[in-house]
Amino acid sequence: MDFEAISKFVSHSDRVKCVDIHPVKPWILTSLHTGVVQIWNYETKTLVKAIQVRKSELFSCSENSVRSAKFIPQKNWISTASDDRKVRIFDSESFNLIREFEAHSDFIRSIVIHPTLPYLISASDDKTIKVWDWKNEWRLEQQFDGHEHYVMQMAINPYDTDVLISASLDKTLKIWKLGEEKEVGMLEGHHKGVNCVAFLGKSKIVSGSDDRSIRVWDYETKSCIESLEGSHQHNITFLSSFNDWIISGSEDNFVKIWNSKSLRLGKELNFEMGRVWCIGIEESGIISVGFDSGAVVLKI
Repeated sequence: MDFEAISKFVSHSDRVKCVDIHPVKPWILTSLHTGVVQIWNYETKTLVKAIQVRKSELFSCSENSVRSAKFIPQKNWISTASDDRKVRIFDSESFNLIREFEAHSDFIRSIVIHPTLPYLISASDDKTIKVWDWKNEWRLEQQFDGHEHYVMQMAINPYDTDVLISASLDKTLKIWKLGEEKEVGMLEGHHKGVNCVAFLGKSKIVSGSDDRSIRVWDYETKSCIESLEGSHQHNITFLSSFNDWIISGSEDNFVKIWNSKSLRLGKELNFEMGRVWCIGIEESGIISVGFDSGAVVLKI
């Protein structure tokens, strides 16, 4: 496996909190700690647009943070979630604000876009996960309760898109199913808060924690089948899977690539851009990683 760095962007921000890659256009979307979202063209290496999502002298910089931003390509929209507890929708052509609404009672940590249904799903420090239906005027379609601390991240099962898994600082991962009120499974084993989660093929789940370990779980039995202790030297901030690889990032400034079958470390990368916060992967092999001082786009 080899990586070719095709672009490198440095945004004037304390940190890049989220990155997403457009499935058709050569665009990456970055959401920043300063309340700005940016769209970059990674082929021309130019800034397409910067949007000031929210800025108020009544709030500190940390409360301006846009922690998550996603393309909604089927509608030509951009969605953002920020510390003012609001979800905002922008037109991806005009960049005009289309809709905004207060989605939670505390900071919104993560949003995911359902691949087939008209749903935006949000997770928050208020310990809830909410499903919003944009075809029905952004009606709250469903709410999942059960975590006892902040909900940090979510992932939709690519093989059964009715299934969602969430990672929380309560040290657990919970499995939910659309249409069912209560969790359908729980994974326990991390010693500290869980920051990130991803599905690994049809039968496995991988998670990363403040205990600095990566754990691999059997989806059917809900049991931990492998723990990579000390896989990073600081809190693990993201995990993703691509083909036969697991990609992890950490506040230790490293991006690491693991073989998903042998669970051996294949490569480690340090771009000297500070702590690593987020990743976006497109099916063609384009990868974007966000750091304290900007974002890097890689191609496998």
